[in-house]
Amino acid sequence: MAGPLYARPMRLVQNRVFRGYPGGREIDRFRGLPSPQDDKRPEAWVGSTTRVNSRALFQDSNLGLAKVYLPDGGRVYLKDVIEKNPPAFLGEVHSQKYGSNTGVLVKLLDAQKQLGLQTHPDREYARRVFDSDFGKTESWYVIGTRKDQGEEPYVLLGFKEGISREEFQEYYEQGDIAAMENCCHRIPVSVGDMFFVDAGVPHAIGPGCFVVEVQEPSDITVGVRKRDFADKEEERQYTEKVMGCFHYNGRSYEENLKAYRIEPVVLRENPAGTEMLLLGSRQTTYFSITRIDVRGDFEARDTKTFSIVIVLEGKGKLIWKDGEMDIRKGDELFLPASVEGLRWMGDLAAVRCYPPDVL
Repeated sequence: MAGPLYARPMRLVQNRVFRGYPGGREIDRFRGLPSPQDDKRPEAWVGSTTRVNSRALFQDSNLGLAKVYLPDGGRVYLKDVIEKNPPAFLGEVHSQKYGSNTGVLVKLLDAQKQLGLQTHPDREYARRVFDSDFGKTESWYVIGTRKDQGEEPYVLLGFKEGISREEFQEYYEQGDIAAMENCCHRIPVSVGDMFFVDAGVPHAIGPGCFVVEVQEPSDITVGVRKRDFADKEEERQYTEKVMGCFHYNGRSYEENLKAYRIEPVVLRENPAGTEMLLLGSRQTTYFSITRIDVRGDFEARDTKTFSIVIVLEGKGKLIWKDGEMDIRKGDELFLPASVEGLRWMGDLAAVRCYPPDVL
């Protein structure tokens, strides 16, 4: 496998990221690791060049950054590799707009218990209030569910019809989390469901959900748990910051599903495989996701940019102009823009996650 790093697929070092809430067992199971367990590392940041906001609390200034394996077996941060030649790794057009920033964040997320009700800012609000170029529009592709939680897996997603800021804020002021959650639709989930979570939409991943999360590259979360302040003006400003982040555009249950549960679209199909668009420009231009189901020798789409891959099922090979590698369920890969002649071979399924403005 001769040639520069940007001309070959790169295997990502598997990780689990400390986030402070319980989960992670299903990530270990998915990867085929012995003794899978829940702890407070319920997320894996896959191909990430984004750092965790609260990294200082965990005394790790690089928390969230992904590493890749070098040909000699060494491990380095993907961010450092990309910065040596952004156009070659990310694509000319992408690097002209985003530099060495991938513009996308991919995670594996396994929730043992329901996460707190929250939302994320859109880009305008993020720039104005959080001094960030990116908001946090996101998506969830359900790849597993737990059978030992005592209740069926679900998500909370979207305001119910008629919910106003005044009503929602009243519950917030009272510290009534249950009432705030009741303002949102509760949706049962199954493996294969794809959800679009637009910025400003209230949401919470329920217990037993194991998902691939693809989102904008930021770690800004606005929760609804009320905080106490000694200074009333500081409290007023904080309340405005939280309540102002939500978009109060409620829908009926059916309208909500139509807006946020996305049906796949077949992009191409032949005897060797099928590629489906799970989420794309009809929902957002900030990222896109495809699923590839391979039954032989299937040519990969060349989008002139990079992608991040998680192998969901099976095993096979990834073949390119100057080499090949064995791949199997649980593998995580970074595919640079400059890789040529890419093909999938074998009996496998994978998700391929793209940066902005691709599909």
